[in-house]
Amino acid sequence: MTTKIIMDTDPGIDDAAALTMAINDPSIDLKLVTAVAGNVTVDKTTANALKIIHFFGKDIPVAAGAEQPLIKPFEDAARIHGESGMPGYDFGNDYGQPIKTTAVEALHDAIMAEDEVTLVPTGSYTNIALLFSEYPEVKSHIKRIVAMGGSMSGGNMTSVAEFNVFTDPDAARIMYNSGIPIVMVGLDVTLKALLTKDTIEKLGQMNKTGEMLHALITHYNDGTDEGRPMHDVNTIFYLLHPEAFTTKKMWVDVQTEGPTIGATVGDVRAAYHDGKTNAEVCLDIDADYFNKWFLDEVSKMN
Repeated sequence: MTTKIIMDTDPGIDDAAALTMAINDPSIDLKLVTAVAGNVTVDKTTANALKIIHFFGKDIPVAAGAEQPLIKPFEDAARIHGESGMPGYDFGNDYGQPIKTTAVEALHDAIMAEDEVTLVPTGSYTNIALLFSEYPEVKSHIKRIVAMGGSMSGGNMTSVAEFNVFTDPDAARIMYNSGIPIVMVGLDVTLKALLTKDTIEKLGQMNKTGEMLHALITHYNDGTDEGRPMHDVNTIFYLLHPEAFTTKKMWVDVQTEGPTIGATVGDVRAAYHDGKTNAEVCLDIDADYFNKWFLDEVSKMN
């Protein structure tokens, strides 16, 4: 049985790797890709999504979305992902065009055409927030949201804020208050599931896909001597192998102003929301399994 998903993304190197997994795993049916400003500007994230899809010879529609957050000024991550968002590999110039429909309209149409679909946001949640504000009827057609973002243990933009939430905290608050089941795949797990040096080296010797990913990952200005985090890939890993994660249900609030802007605050004692929860928060992960799975997936590709 396949899982029908829509990815809302901002490629970005780890987003490119997440798209690679979603496109190629037979257990996932990727219906639509929508792009948003995040790691780089939306014209670049849209082009990068098209490049990855074209690389694999697939016909998956891509729609361009929000150029900036709802309220907060836009701040990209080109210092991490390079000016293009995907440096290190030449995808050529003939990779197609996005559909003319806007991301919000494309999301609406794709969701309403399905009985149940899973949204997988791996960038800022601006497109998702705009969709819910304009077309609240889509909520009943969404099975759940598996979102990369947030943290219960410290941020990478400030001491408390993770990049995707920090980029558009107002959109994150709208998403977390939507009433749709959410799985939060945040820094608590993505900074543990590092691709090791050995894994990265093996990628470059594997096949054409491995060569492409190796080229991108070695241009990724994130990580430590121990390895490189593939933050967004963890959403796909969760969809396929939830048993590799330790999770806890809790209510997550998003801070939208002041020095804690972008922080995700978990009601860990279930003390402040009458025992209600709005998210299943990933807190731990089998990092060895993640590395093995990553290599296994790529080994099956061209």
